[in-house]
Amino acid sequence: MNTAASAGGDPRIQRIRVTKDQIIADLADGRVISVPLAWSWRLSGATPAQRANFRLIGTGQGAHWPDLDEDISVEGLLHGSPARRPRSRAAVAKVRTQAPPNKRAQTRQYQARG
Repeated sequence: MNTAASAGGDPRIQRIRVTKDQIIADLADGRVISVPLAWSWRLSGATPAQRANFRLIGTGQGAHWPDLDEDISVEGLLHGSPARRPRSRAAVAKVRTQAPPNKRAQTRQYQARG
């Protein structure tokens, strides 16, 4: 019986590496999983030195790249959860300052009825 797989039942990363195309994780239960590097826009745009500077989180629940402020969990890798690139600050500011659709029309209609 594999004690790594039966201890707690949660998957754990033993080793992780980033190639030019993939993020590859060796799990404690013997599985090797990989996802496209494009799933992490931070790692995709990082230098080899930045990609090499990481630490495992906890007992292998994930990995953290401090130079990039990037965290990848084993659960995210297993469930296929690519990181979404945030919108630009300008786009976020524009959305916050715009009125919701039809708000002006609704206000005029309400005032006309009153």
